[in-house]
This record gives sequence, structure tokens and C-alpha cells, in this order.
Amino acid sequence: MPSLLSRIVPWYLRATRANRPFITAEGARERIRERTLRPLPYGPPRRLRSDVEVSVLHDSVRPVYTLTPRSGRARGNVVYAHGGGWVNEIAPQHWRLAAEIAARAETTVTLPIYPLIPFGTADRVIPAFAELVLANRARYGEVCLAGDSAGGQISLSTALLLRDEHEVILPRTVLISPALDLSMSNPEIAEVQPSDPWLGRPGGLVLGERWSGPLSITDPQVSPLFADFTGLGPLTVFCGTRDILMPDARLLVGKARAAGVAVDYHEAADLVHVYPLTPTPEGRAAQAVLIASLRAALTRPNGGEPSAQP
Repeated sequence: MPSLLSRIVPWYLRATRANRPFITAEGARERIRERTLRPLPYGPPRRLRSDVEVSVLHDSVRPVYTLTPRSGRARGNVVYAHGGGWVNEIAPQHWRLAAEIAARAETTVTLPIYPLIPFGTADRVIPAFAELVLANRARYGEVCLAGDSAGGQISLSTALLLRDEHEVILPRTVLISPALDLSMSNPEIAEVQPSDPWLGRPGGLVLGERWSGPLSITDPQVSPLFADFTGLGPLTVFCGTRDILMPDARLLVGKARAAGVAVDYHEAADLVHVYPLTPTPEGRAAQAVLIASLRAALTRPNGGEPSAQP
């Protein structure tokens, strides 16, 4: 049974109407209008771990932040793609997780503030993430990708693009409740929907269509579930069962394992979307697994792949 704090989370999400941009198409369109007119701040919270240093550089479009452990023992790099339905800016929870990864995995963490819809689309953002990973490989050595929700889609699509266009296989990609099929055509989504206090298919379809831009909704840069996973590096995947993205996460795990990819899958009963980011015992436990996974991938000689999990 989930902890008391995890049982409170669905109530809190419903009470704060966190699902407004997702449960109706008009709610999604209104969120796009609102964020276009009034963008949210994206800078780091004033209080992060004191043992992590934050710096920022600006590329030609948006800022790119770097979190570095003050211990001076950093090895490798993690490029983290934040979630938010491709329409919401990075949140304090993302910053706190990035700081935990930097300090506890003893690595640098790169946080790109990527353009959101209606200005950002997959055909622009995914190649930009791939170029960032390539640049960081030259600077730091081994690089892993990680992301939650919409950021999980960005991370997996980027890993696939790196494999296909640059022959680069990452030592690990970590996906937290990833969006995988933006057509949301899995019939099992309807079965999960009543228990999901956060996401919804009608709004999700609008956001996915805007994010796809000129690409087909089934293009792997938009919906990575449609890709061939042969030769992809290892994956670590987290998902709760009170999440409409869970049915596609199961499909991903099955399809990737069938293609010979090592997958470490963590499915949590009765927990919500992106539960590893929640301030709960289950969230903290998931973060410990996530950080250990990244640390191992970045300290393994030559980025060697671990064996597949059962």
C-alpha cells in the first residue's frame, strides 16, 4: 500500500485542478495561450543543495544551465529534459532532482531551457538536444540522458536520433513517466483514465499535435514508441499505475526487451504521474534507484552496458 503522503498526492492534484490543461481540448488550448502571453520564470530556486554550484550559458536561443558538485569529483554528464507537457517551464521539483543527481551521482547535470509550444516543436528541439549531447561528450566524456513526462519523450527521441544519425549509443537513458505515443491510441488508456488525477487524453492530444509541428505524429522524434529499438543503449523506466502513460510504458518495455535492449523497469502500484519527483517515501526511494543507475553508467569503464534486468 502506498504511504500516507502518496495517498494524499491524488487528492492534492484534484483540489488544485492540476489536470485543467489535460482533461479537455479547450483547457490545453487555453494553457498554450496563457503561457505564450505570460511565460513562467525558469531560473533555479534560491535554495538548492549547498554542495552544488549552478552556472549558465546562453546559446543562440535559450539558456543552458549546468549543475556541478563542489566536491570536484564530477565524472561524465547527464543531460536532463524537464517535463511539463511541452508547454510548462521547468519547475522547482526538476531543479531539486537535478541537484540531487549532480551531488549524489557525482556528475555534471545540464539543464537546457528549451523552447516550448507554440514556438518549440519536436523537429527543432530533438536535433538541438542531440547536438548538446555530442558537445557534452567532447567536454565531459560519457553522457546519459534523463527526463520526465514530456522530457522523457525528448530524452528517448534524442537517444534514438543519436543512434541513427550519429552512431552514438548512450550508456543509459532514464525515463520518468515518459510520453511515448502522442497519438494516445492505446485502448488501455481509457481504462486507466478514471484513476489518473492529473493527465487526460483530450488535452494531451492537442499538446501532442502542436508539439509534432511539421512531423507525423508517429515519427520517432515525436512518438518514440514507433521506433525500432535495436541497438539502443540501456533504459531505466519509472511509471505509476495511476498514470494514463503507463500502458505505453509497458509497451515500451516489452518492445525494447524484445529488441535486446537492457531495461530496468519500475512500476509502482497506485502511484501517480512522475511519482519519483513527489516529496514522498516512494519518490525518495525511486530517486535513489535513479541516481544509482546513472552513477553506475557514468563510472563503468568505457560506458559498458549492464546486463538486462528480469
